[in-house]
Amino acid sequence: MALKQQYRVHEWTGQFCDAMLEQDYRRTMMEGARHTFSLAVSVAALVFAMFAISDYFLLGPGERFQRIMAMRAVVVGSCLWVAFFVRHWGGNVYRHWLHALPLWVLATGVILIVPLRPESLPTQITAVVVATMAFFLLIPNLLTVALPASLFLNIGFLLAALQFTGIDAIVALRIALLLIMGVVVGFCALLRLESLQRKQYALLCEERGQNQLLHQEIARRKALEEQLRHVAEHDALTLLNNRAHFMMLANKSLQRCGVEKAPFSLFMIDVDHFKRINDTWGHLYGDWVLTRIAEVCEQLLWPGDVIGRFGGEEFIVALPNTTASDAQQVAERLKQRVAELASTGDMASLRPSVTIGVATAQDGHSELDDLIQRADELLYVGKRAGRDRVVVCTDG
Repeated sequence: MALKQQYRVHEWTGQFCDAMLEQDYRRTMMEGARHTFSLAVSVAALVFAMFAISDYFLLGPGERFQRIMAMRAVVVGSCLWVAFFVRHWGGNVYRHWLHALPLWVLATGVILIVPLRPESLPTQITAVVVATMAFFLLIPNLLTVALPASLFLNIGFLLAALQFTGIDAIVALRIALLLIMGVVVGFCALLRLESLQRKQYALLCEERGQNQLLHQEIARRKALEEQLRHVAEHDALTLLNNRAHFMMLANKSLQRCGVEKAPFSLFMIDVDHFKRINDTWGHLYGDWVLTRIAEVCEQLLWPGDVIGRFGGEEFIVALPNTTASDAQQVAERLKQRVAELASTGDMASLRPSVTIGVATAQDGHSELDDLIQRADELLYVGKRAGRDRVVVCTDG
């Protein structure tokens, strides 16, 4: 899969062309890389120190041995200090100078062995090639850090060999070709490794981006489903339950009351003279009356009560665990609150009112349709009696 342009990797450095992305990559990798870096530098320093054994057998306990031991001690101490610092205080920031320091110190130490022990040149050539590979592959570093240190090591070693060992031009050319091969192999290996690591990181970023988009799409669809469900279950004007949803919720509530042998009351509410309101002041005021009555219902009733718009100017309320007398008190308060609704301007003279029919099943054992029918009949009793009143009836 082709990577996006923002994830393009430079062909000579193996780094992201986008500087900000490169910084993010380093911060992500630094936590694990700094421990690996510290361990690799420590191992390289200890290997460099181990060659003191061969120094002793070649030079004996003389002044030359003491000088080379002092040099090795400085190199090893410097590398171990850097390793310790990076491991414990390096943080997640890549510091070029700090990560380059042990490479240059080790390179200087390897070069200084030539004048201190010129007779071991063949062995030192192998050590330089191994050190070059270590700079590129063993010690985790950027290619732009490993390459200059490797060039310094190889060029410095070749110049020291020419000056202190007296090799002729042919031998120097052979050594140079061997060293160049080591640098080229190490450079190509690290360049490939750097590029592959960043491409893998880019693929991971793209996968995370796709996952994030997927989660966002899932969340959007869930929100849309919730909106559609809300629209399907609620009245658009008053935001109360619509008739079908009310019937479902009220049936569940009635069944629970039947199991618990608890009373269950039901209101049928009708706005008085609603047609006259629409004809006189317009449908906008009629809508205002309906929404305000819906708000009054929601404010007066308990969370367990179920409220719905039954149709037109009619509302319906189910009150589980509510006796007839309690339901009558609630209905009277609701009627009073509706009568107190204030309007302004040309409509100030109008005071809306409601008629409420209340039916109750004392033990919850009743059919919802039967309760609705009885409450509706009581509602019309109230309307024929002059409206703006509460009519209550119970069964045994």
